[in-house]
Amino acid sequence: MTGGRVASDRGRGGGADALRRLRRTRPATDPVPTLPDPALFTEPPLPGPAFPGPLQPGERPAGRLRPGGSGQPEHERCEMCGVPIAEQHSHVVHLENRSLLCTCRPCALLFTERGAARGRYRAVPDRYLRDPALRVTDMQWNELQIPVRMAFFFHNSELDKTLAFYPSPAGATESLLPMDAWRDGLGASSLGSQLEPDVEALLVRHGTRDRPQDTACLLVPIDVCYELVGLVRVYWKGFDGGSEAWERIDAFFAGLAELARDIAPRTEGG
Repeated sequence: MTGGRVASDRGRGGGADALRRLRRTRPATDPVPTLPDPALFTEPPLPGPAFPGPLQPGERPAGRLRPGGSGQPEHERCEMCGVPIAEQHSHVVHLENRSLLCTCRPCALLFTERGAARGRYRAVPDRYLRDPALRVTDMQWNELQIPVRMAFFFHNSELDKTLAFYPSPAGATESLLPMDAWRDGLGASSLGSQLEPDVEALLVRHGTRDRPQDTACLLVPIDVCYELVGLVRVYWKGFDGGSEAWERIDAFFAGLAELARDIAPRTEGG
């Protein structure tokens, strides 16, 4: 992903489309289920088939297939209470097996606080932040030892450490993170210090001298990073990705830029 790229047309699948893809909450007209007691969720919530295997960081669950292998996804249901959910919906992270559950919004609201369900689950929040004053220099990026120019960073509470992954045609690939470089750089930034463990990530796209406009550093929900990885896996062609992949990556980040709000500047004592 570091090779030469084809110039992209931002008009294709632009920011508005990306915004629609990224809004995951249920419409107000959806039926509201009876709320279960979060204390009940101390084991995987639904019996029977789940989505294929625990997700690795950076992978997004696909729609379930109909029984009999027809290849057509069945109507998706909340994996906690079983009600039908829209294509754009909330997610809850199972912290022990690192899986991502598709849920209705009422169920997700049960797990917005740390410690809910004995700490097994956390709802993925819906905030997008940027720091206009944050600049990642070439030296800082090189010190992180990321071999490509896009990566996301999040704190894994089970391991009690920050992990770095980058999207690739093979899926999310972990990059061993030099902790000193993280702590002294992005980890010490206003965005890095606000990350919620397990459910938020710092998503960085490091621009080049030829394309400085590609630079982006955003605090995003962790499932947004999963979407980016899925996009790269599906559309990346050959060595440099191809024009369609880069058009979609550009549109994806344009959508994030529309969603993100600026954080307040730090005061001298902050």
